[in-house]
Amino acid sequence: MTEKMAATSLTKLVRCVILDLDGTLLNTDGIVGNVLKVLLSRYGKQWDGRETHKIVGKTPFEAAAAVVEDYQLPCSTIEFVSQISPLFTDQWCNIKALPGANRLLKHLKNHGVPMALASNSPRESIEAKISYHDGWKSSFSVIIGGDEVRTGKPSPDMFLEAAKRLSMEPSSCLVIEDSLPGVTAGKAAEMQVVAVPSLPKQSHLYTAADEVINSLLDLQLEQWGLPPFEDWVDGTLPLDPWYIGGPVIKGFGRGSKVLGIPTANLSAKGYSDLLAEHPSGVYFGWAGLSSRGVFKMVMSIGWNPYFDNKEKTIEPWLLHKFDEDFYGEELRLVIVGYIRPEANFPSLESLIAKIHEDGEIAEKALELPLYSSYKNDPYLRSS
Repeated sequence: MTEKMAATSLTKLVRCVILDLDGTLLNTDGIVGNVLKVLLSRYGKQWDGRETHKIVGKTPFEAAAAVVEDYQLPCSTIEFVSQISPLFTDQWCNIKALPGANRLLKHLKNHGVPMALASNSPRESIEAKISYHDGWKSSFSVIIGGDEVRTGKPSPDMFLEAAKRLSMEPSSCLVIEDSLPGVTAGKAAEMQVVAVPSLPKQSHLYTAADEVINSLLDLQLEQWGLPPFEDWVDGTLPLDPWYIGGPVIKGFGRGSKVLGIPTANLSAKGYSDLLAEHPSGVYFGWAGLSSRGVFKMVMSIGWNPYFDNKEKTIEPWLLHKFDEDFYGEELRLVIVGYIRPEANFPSLESLIAKIHEDGEIAEKALELPLYSSYKNDPYLRSS
């Protein structure tokens, strides 16, 4: 825990939580990109995601204005909003909850912690989005849209109104946000703020937040005086299993040579949507090789800050000593749990030590019935 966090946890205990929606609880980034691709193609333009940082956390009108200006579209912002709104409405049913969102809402609700939802989106849009997620609407004592306050984020108006409706002092509120405008708004309201950046490699910009975490899976509520999660098991967090597979490819040439840890890399091609759904970090589970059997596995997903990858990668380490390489063989993975967020390290030695520690945690955890049953998953043996 940092000194800043230690001081915060001792002096700033909170009594309620105010959550943003898009990018914090819901994985809207992919939907936004897909809709913008469709609409911009009508103007002969191509959305490539470059300007994503200009629209994250903004009101719909501000985001539309930024796109109209950047792409020099021959229409007004109001016209653009009228064209794009029905396209978004058609997609609300496809938006998935971000990892840890359902877990967080259920936990806080079960412990009687008051919650508010505060989003720059219009109230009607918020209601439509959350209607596709069981139990979400009833979890919130207060829901506030950008059209219900005079000024949206980064103004503090929305958060101050949420505190007022919750009958809480602003200093008793914990804000959880993914965007810089949201963090700015929370601090302007004199609240505690945890940032969960939705854009990769942007954490260094969130200096105003009281804490920056990689994903909701890493939230430690006890640091804010709230009831802690009780679902961690021997240093691991059980997950609903997810599946990924493909031929083993040559990686960066650093697994065996630099780290002394031979990884069985998979191509990220064709898995961009799946990778976007899961935060970077260290996971574990079972690995099936088409001609060799099933093995314990620990893996990293992300950019590996020590090596600063340019693309999000999948790097599994099969916890077994093989006598030969198996490039090209079909590898199937069943991911069943989470260990920790991605992190940078001061030295290669400290990175190697941490990877071995991750391996030991996975090796031990996969003996538990909770995880060992997945060793028999048919997916591991299919080809």
